[in-house]
Amino acid sequence: MSTAAVVLAGGSGERLGVAGGKQLLTLLGLPVLSWSLKALDAVDDIGHIVVVCPAERLAEYRATAVDGLHLATPVTFAESGATRQESMANGVEAVPEGFSVVAVHDGARPMIDPATIAGALEALASRKDADGIVVGHAAIDTTKVVEDGWIRSTPARNTLWIAQTPQIFRTEVLRAAILFAEHTGFEGTDDSSVVEHAGGKVLTFEGPRDNIKVTVAEDIAVAEAALTRRSGGE
Repeated sequence: MSTAAVVLAGGSGERLGVAGGKQLLTLLGLPVLSWSLKALDAVDDIGHIVVVCPAERLAEYRATAVDGLHLATPVTFAESGATRQESMANGVEAVPEGFSVVAVHDGARPMIDPATIAGALEALASRKDADGIVVGHAAIDTTKVVEDGWIRSTPARNTLWIAQTPQIFRTEVLRAAILFAEHTGFEGTDDSSVVEHAGGKVLTFEGPRDNIKVTVAEDIAVAEAALTRRSGGE
């Protein structure tokens, strides 16, 4: 399948407490964003990458996280919006014509690996009845529904899934879902929820549990340890 990737890199990283945000934070010598770009570039089916970032930092992102990688895949940029959903929509709008599939990925998930991305793409290609596929894993902890500090219910754990990225969709389905969300005033917490809201059918694809999003300070050590293990270090 001809696939374009949209990498969302517009977050401020306030919870991380690092000047300049998390996307350009260095992990083992490379910015967080660069690790995601390297993984996407290594997937044969991906023919274009759109990085979504603040307009005033575009040159900084390009110089710091893109130019030094010498990627084979063309990289262009789109301006991030006020919300994740708006940023995703801007990125999808910037995808060139001719790509039948769009893979949306968090730029702050540096530990995604090419095999997982390729496996998810292959799984979607094999299911003509699916509009999209979400990388993630089954929940292992008991989850509670809480309101005002009080536990209201305990959902059956075997029905719960931890959603990660990439989240991959057929391009026209995703574009139609974005328009429907705008028309109905829907604001989802991830890309799949936008497609689900429009009636789309989305599959799951099990990925590695260490595909975490760098969000708080303690995530930095976890990410560096995992990347070191992958490279064969101690």
